[in-house]
Amino acid sequence: MKARIKVTLKNGVLDPQGKAIAHSLDQLGMSGIDDVRQGKYFEVDLSETDRTKAQATLDEVCRKLLANTVIENYTIELDGDA
Repeated sequence: MKARIKVTLKNGVLDPQGKAIAHSLDQLGMSGIDDVRQGKYFEVDLSETDRTKAQATLDEVCRKLLANTVIENYTIELDGDA
């Protein structure tokens, strides 16, 4: 089973890296970009075949390691999920 995990900053949390990217784009003459927010993306291969167990495992992985849940949100997509 394959999972895709996206970790993003919560709304209201300052994103200095995103601001630096937006500023650099402006300096490169790329106008029309109002804001940039950066995040993290992970692809995880699991040997688990039970979707409920896989979801529970990945949720624990996110809470304990991949995301700082005080300032970040995460989403998990399994196989063909949209």
